[in-house]
Amino acid sequence: METFLQEKKTEMLQLIEQLVNIDSGSYVKKGVDQVGAILKEQYEKLGFIVDVKEEKEFGNNMIIQHKNAVDPKIILVAHMDTVFPEGTVAKRPFYIEGNRAYGPGVVDMKSSQVELIYAIKALQKIGSKSVENIQIILNGDEEIGSITSRHLIEEHSVGKEYALIMEPARKDGSLVTARRGGGRYEVIVKGRAAHSGIDPENGRSAIEELAYKIIQLHGLNNHEKGISVNVGLIEGGTSVNTVSASAVASVDIRISEIEQAAYLEKKIKEICSKSEIVGTEIVLEGSISRPPMELNHRSEELLHIIQDVGKEIGLTVKNTATGGGGDASFTSATGVATVDGLGPVGGNAHSEREYLEIDTLPERTHLLAKTIERLSE
Repeated sequence: METFLQEKKTEMLQLIEQLVNIDSGSYVKKGVDQVGAILKEQYEKLGFIVDVKEEKEFGNNMIIQHKNAVDPKIILVAHMDTVFPEGTVAKRPFYIEGNRAYGPGVVDMKSSQVELIYAIKALQKIGSKSVENIQIILNGDEEIGSITSRHLIEEHSVGKEYALIMEPARKDGSLVTARRGGGRYEVIVKGRAAHSGIDPENGRSAIEELAYKIIQLHGLNNHEKGISVNVGLIEGGTSVNTVSASAVASVDIRISEIEQAAYLEKKIKEICSKSEIVGTEIVLEGSISRPPMELNHRSEELLHIIQDVGKEIGLTVKNTATGGGGDASFTSATGVATVDGLGPVGGNAHSEREYLEIDTLPERTHLLAKTIERLSE
């Protein structure tokens, strides 16, 4: 298997280049669907059935499994969208420099898509029936919170024993065994406009009210327990000499334990239920929508299996936690043993210098293939 994958490295890079050179930002539906069409053809050539779930606004989602599959016990999740807007590829297409490949979405996560396909090819090369024990979900909106695909991931996770999530490995090759959950809120304050020089006493400043709310919201932070509340965007007012009639704050919430969600939701509603400035009104919108991925006993057992497989093929596999969210949170919340970061190694995701460590492609594909085989025994 190892020799086969080393021989296929150039072929893998060619497919990665093809995928990277398609603009497939979350809001570029045609690009996401173009990536999906290429992947669909690849899977169908391998004897897999591809069920395309059509979406009107965002990229289509796909559910994929082998034509001979009966009640597969492993679910794999990989997203086809990137964070980059249309026109990015024209400015900086795929290129290779030394042992690294660059381009929009090269490691997050178009290389993972190719890794998954070639892991299946490697298993088929040795005649392994484990390819019939996997179900794959490819989604087109992960980077904006899996708006349309979350229910598919949760629905198809039920009854599975293992979930392998294809986000890239960390820069040091670590798998991800814990992710913070979270959500977004909008705090909308309505006040009363007035001239700040002529009759300021008749105004009710929405900006002043919002300032109180920002301080109170930030007071909920508890970094030791993994709770983060951040007002990242504010806007309000119409001119410097007008008491502001409106103001809005966008709030990012992060949690490390599922129990923290109810506590924070209650506190945020309490803060926004009353005004400090008489005559202002507050509207709160949003929720904590993504559960955390917690390292539980079952996921720890899965991690140990993957680490044992790594030892067999001469690869040391470490693990880490990350503050970012991902689809692993959804599989984990259904009770399935979940490990993330099964993709190749790279770094600087979501930036102009996003890169893939080319030499990790065959070894991470080998690790994935052997893990699927081990979990199917």
